[in-house]
Amino acid sequence: MLTAIITRDLKCVSHNLSSAIQPIGFFILITSLFPLAITPDTETLKIIAPGVIWISALLATLLALDTLFKEDFIDGTMDQMFIVAESLYVIALARIISHWLFSGLPLIVMSLIIAVMLHVPAHAIDALMVSLLLGTPTLSMVGSIGAALTVGLRYSGVLLTLITLPLYIPVLIFGASCISADLAGLPWTGQAYLMGAMLVLSITLAPFATAAALRINMS
Repeated sequence: MLTAIITRDLKCVSHNLSSAIQPIGFFILITSLFPLAITPDTETLKIIAPGVIWISALLATLLALDTLFKEDFIDGTMDQMFIVAESLYVIALARIISHWLFSGLPLIVMSLIIAVMLHVPAHAIDALMVSLLLGTPTLSMVGSIGAALTVGLRYSGVLLTLITLPLYIPVLIFGASCISADLAGLPWTGQAYLMGAMLVLSITLAPFATAAALRINMS
């Protein structure tokens, strides 16, 4: 059932590419504005690159959260999936994976281009990739809880942001710190281990919390 839901979600995205392109376009737009607004100086861009990339990735992920469950909840698809799957945990986990595949994974690929634009040295690319590979799934996991809590509300964007952003702060701090440490020639594996621990914790707890929130809204 898990793979069936993921396959169905990816097919829906392929028929509605605007929903997938929107977070990626937002990510590219935000990161491109920083050199124009601050300075094109290479050294300055190199210093601010970790924060720019991570803030942009966080906001792009948040942009795609509002539709994580809402469309299926409104048209009744969620009820049908619950009847077939008999487990909201499976539904929640499948939707989280789908969300990361069409929002988080493309951001990781695009970040390579953004890193070159912001003059990130080649030796720091490994820290950039590791931090995003560990951090973006955590953003999707944690964000799914807020999306499930607000799925029954008509205008949930602001409330979803208020719920989710404070929970994103540790991921933002350690993700940017991971890259900054590598740029400074310092060890960055400690930050990566902490991000890995947050990912394991979110994988363990977030789907259950998301399923509980969906059950409340469906009851």
